[in-house]
Amino acid sequence: MPTPYNLAIHNSCADCTVRTDRPFCNMGASTLEAMDAVKFTSVYPKGSTLFVEGEKPRGIFVVCSGRVKLTTSSSEGRKLIVRIAGPGEVLGASGAILDHPYELSAETLEPAQLNFIGRDDFMRLLNGHPEACMHAAQQLSEKYHAAQREIRALGLSQTTSEKLARLILNWCEKEGDETPRGTRLQVLLTHEEIAQMIGTTRETVTRIFSDWRRKNMIEIKGSNLFIREHQQLSDMVTV
Repeated sequence: MPTPYNLAIHNSCADCTVRTDRPFCNMGASTLEAMDAVKFTSVYPKGSTLFVEGEKPRGIFVVCSGRVKLTTSSSEGRKLIVRIAGPGEVLGASGAILDHPYELSAETLEPAQLNFIGRDDFMRLLNGHPEACMHAAQQLSEKYHAAQREIRALGLSQTTSEKLARLILNWCEKEGDETPRGTRLQVLLTHEEIAQMIGTTRETVTRIFSDWRRKNMIEIKGSNLFIREHQQLSDMVTV
């Protein structure tokens, strides 16, 4: 049944037609049945806060559709976007498992469907279903290795332009669509949010994009970003 945010809710994980493409959700019938019994499915509008850094863990969220930004903040209020989570990802698992406060804040970037599982139910699911436990461990391991790669890439990058080029190339590899005008990316992030991903200012991101447009390396049409000179961006990456 269509929702106010134009998303169709899939109430049963077993009936989901795309779960085999999503690492955590691709589990056997008995495990999915157990998860269906304890989850609460909701559709959230853009800009919805799922949990806040430092908050006691209430449970975990599984992203069914849409994207969620995960952020951390300094005591001075400076914000850094750690990563963007997509369908099939589990949010808040480390806090729930360790019973430690959430290390990040989570906010929807677009209308999104998510399944919420309370902490006690999640722990019982992991204890009673080895498959769910293994899939959760795999996701945590993948996020750990991804974090290590990001730290290395950003830490060893020589310039802000290189950091931004690396981010754009990573997006191209994950979700780029090849067109006659170049690799197309749908970018829902503002320049401020992109700046928060690479530890710089909005003005710097705007300046770099303007320079790239002037050099005909990229083209911007609304939310679509076309990478016209992929090799020039690749040449900027030194590590």
